[in-house]
Order: sequence, then C-alpha cells, then structure tokens
Amino acid sequence: MAGLDTLPEFQQYLSARQLAPERAIPFFAAWVSMFLAFADKNTFADTDALIHQFLEHLSTRASKEDWQVRQAHQAVELYLYHYLKQRPRQEHPPWLKMPAGSFRNISELIRKIRETIRVKHYSYKTEKTYVQWALRFDKYMSALPEEAKAIDQWSSMDVQNFLSRLAIKCRVSSSTQNQAFHALLFLFRDVLRRDLDNLQGTVRAKRGPKLPVVLSMEEVKALFEHIPGKHLLYLQLIYGTGMRLAEFVRLRVKDIDFQGNMIFIRSGKGDKDRTAFLPEYLKSPLLKHLQETKLLFEKDLKAGYGETALPYALSRKYPTAARDWGWQYVFPSSKLSIDRTDGKIRRFYMSEKAIQTAMRIAVKKVGIAKPATVHTLRHSFATHLLMDGVNIREVQELLGHKHVETTMVYTHVLRDMAHAPRSPLDHLYRGSGKERVLSTQVSGMQGHCDAGPQAL
Repeated sequence: MAGLDTLPEFQQYLSARQLAPERAIPFFAAWVSMFLAFADKNTFADTDALIHQFLEHLSTRASKEDWQVRQAHQAVELYLYHYLKQRPRQEHPPWLKMPAGSFRNISELIRKIRETIRVKHYSYKTEKTYVQWALRFDKYMSALPEEAKAIDQWSSMDVQNFLSRLAIKCRVSSSTQNQAFHALLFLFRDVLRRDLDNLQGTVRAKRGPKLPVVLSMEEVKALFEHIPGKHLLYLQLIYGTGMRLAEFVRLRVKDIDFQGNMIFIRSGKGDKDRTAFLPEYLKSPLLKHLQETKLLFEKDLKAGYGETALPYALSRKYPTAARDWGWQYVFPSSKLSIDRTDGKIRRFYMSEKAIQTAMRIAVKKVGIAKPATVHTLRHSFATHLLMDGVNIREVQELLGHKHVETTMVYTHVLRDMAHAPRSPLDHLYRGSGKERVLSTQVSGMQGHCDAGPQAL
C-alpha cells in the first residue's frame, strides 16, 4: 500500500519533526492519500464528520484492523491540523474547514469535547474526566478578577496559572495535576486546535515514591471468609487473576477459555490485550455462574431484548454478534438500561460500586487497619506471585505493565514481607520472653479491632 513517492513533502515534514516512526511514515502518507480520494467523492457538513466517515469506511467496508484505523486517524490529523497549517492557504483543499476554535458558550465546547472523544474511541470514563476538567477550568477563568476572556482567547499562560494553582492552593496530588494537564492538553490540541506552549514554569505537585497497600495471604483468606454470596466469586477472581476492576466487569463469555485455563483481557489500560490464567479453584463456581447468566440472557431474548453493546463498529461488521451468547457480559447488570449512544434498551455489565461496597464491608468486619480496596487485591496478587518465585517479567505480562519499572515497586513490598533483616534490637533481647508477650498483645488487639475504635 505504501510508497516513497506518495505525498513526498508530507513524508519529509513528518521525518524532519519526528512526528512518526521512520518506517511508518510511507504508510502515514498512503493513508492520507486514501483519505483525500475519499474526500473527493464525498461531501459532509464539516471536516470532523468527513474524518469520522472515512474511519467508519475503513473499519466496515474496507475491513481494516483496529490498529490500522488508529494509524490512519493519526495520519489524517497530522496532515490536516499540523502539515497544512504550515502551508499557504491557497494550497488547502476546498472542502477543508480549519477549526477556528470559536465557541459561543461552555455548553457548545462540552458538546464538541464529547464528539471528539467518541470519534477517537476513548473510554466513557475518560470522557467524564475530561469534561469535568474543562468545566473546572472554565469556572476558574470566569472567576478571574479581570474581564472574563472568551473561550477562543484562552491561552497557555492561563493553563500554566491553573495548574500552578492546583499545586499551591488546592494542594492536589501529582497524579491529579497530571490528569488535569492531559485533559487540558486534549482540549487545546484536539478541540480548540491550538498548541500549548511555555508550560515549563508550571509549579509541579511533588510526589515521592509510594508503596502500594498489600495484604498478606492470611489477611486475604480471612477477608474471603467474610464475603457473602456471589461477591465472593467476584473478589476471588480479581485476586486470582490480578485484573483491574474495570477489566473484570467488562469480561465477555467468549474471553474465558476453560480448557486452556486462560482469560483473555480485551482493551485493558492503554487499549491493550493480554492473557491471565484462570484459577482451577474457580472453574466450578464460574461455570455455575455462567449457567445462571445464560438463563437470564435467554429470558431477555424472549422479552425482545438480549442485544449487548459491541465495541467500535463491530455491530456493522458482524450484524448478529450482539445477540450471540459469546459476546454477552460474564457479570451482567441486574437491570436493563437505555444505551446513551443509540437509545436502545440493553443489559450492560454490573456496577463497579457494588463490588467496592462488598470489599469495604468485609475489610471492616475482619478488622484490617490497612486502607484496602478492590485494587489492593491486584497488588497482593503481584506480590504473592513474586514471593512464590515467579519471574518478574512474567508478573509484568500478567499485570499488563508497559515498563518493568512499574512492576519493580512490588519488590520493595516483597522485601518488607519476606526475608526482611531483623532489627538489632530484636537480636539484643532475643530469648528474653518479651517477644512472646508482645505477640500475645498484638493478637488480642486484632480482636478489639472488630469492635471499633472505641475498644482501643
């Protein structure tokens, strides 16, 4: 498909500015060439609508893979909003409407943010987060003592002042400030079509190295003894596979391989796929759960429902897949609800909040003083694997970490939980009997924890 003679000036532009991998540049040019041919044969209200229809065409009629559609999207945006921006106006194609970034009010801006995010296939959680930061930034701009600026007058200095305010006055964590930065970067580059410059002077929220909260195997076992009903299966599966909660609730029937003892995790963090092993201990209860879920699915079909939501444009590519058993959620919601994208009534996956509540109640019953959440089970999974001698690279793959440095944090916890050196004070009084007395006191305190803080 690609060739060195396709849009050579565009290829030189990408190469000089290092905007794409060198070996992929001819392919970027080829995608743009396909887009220009598509644009000549079609007319739409605006450029964004044209891009969206081109990507739909690639995904459905041209049957391109998801990664190819994403690469084509990147190529077209680089061509339209970076390369052509540097060219004389007379060289622009007649149908191209360069976004002026002018919005009459914040409602128009929010609507455009939502449209842009959905074209890029970002998650709904990302959409909510970015919208919240846009609203917060607008509120900050409206409260400035000087005359309020119109949206198209927002500048990089305003963003710098806002981010510095988050760190100094609001005292947010570094992760919150980074989230705000990426949300505003998306707002300026992808919605307002303006670059953010000169952010070097931003006051950064500082964060030192933090260790994850990890439960011992005894604490995990005690925790599971206090979890009733199906929530026990849910939390055991999260601990036994190391899945994130968002990955767990989105599991589909087709992604569980009982014979191969594997679970396929689709579109995890960073839109990456990976595999996890299926614990032998959970096979029987999981099969029983699936039998009950299938009865619910068949009941929905008889009632005229039973059509699940499919990712991207798969509903057009595979028209009957939405009613196939394999595409249904393993852990469906107890209620039918209206799909916000097309208005159809569907049964989505279960609420994350229900699992978080069950975990919080169990932690309180056991009397665990650590701030343990559902995500703590993922941290515990990784640490216990390392304690069992599993190679850190394998743990990295199971967790879906991009860099092994992210996984290395568990080795610090491992050092504290196993093979830790003894304090010289313990050596000094070894055999004096005080160790036994202290151990008895700690055991007694564990019982008091169940009665609440007043007992202490």
